[in-house]
Amino acid sequence: MCLTIPGRVVRVLEATPEGRVAEVDFAGSVRRVNLLFLPEATVGDYVVAHAGYATGLVDEAEALEAQAHWREIQRLTAPEGS
Repeated sequence: MCLTIPGRVVRVLEATPEGRVAEVDFAGSVRRVNLLFLPEATVGDYVVAHAGYATGLVDEAEALEAQAHWREIQRLTAPEGS
């Protein structure tokens, strides 16, 4: 099973033969993601990704709600004292 949270495109980098690459902020963890399947994605958009490729656009309200749920999961599963 995969769990994905939406990330915000913070910067679009160079285009490669495999597609455009972007830096995407997933709740504080910035990763490079290929935008091959979402050529319309721009800075500020929220995307979900799998295996390094953005696979879908998510509206901002839904993305922020998912990120809040993720933070709550992290809080509830964190070892005591951390």
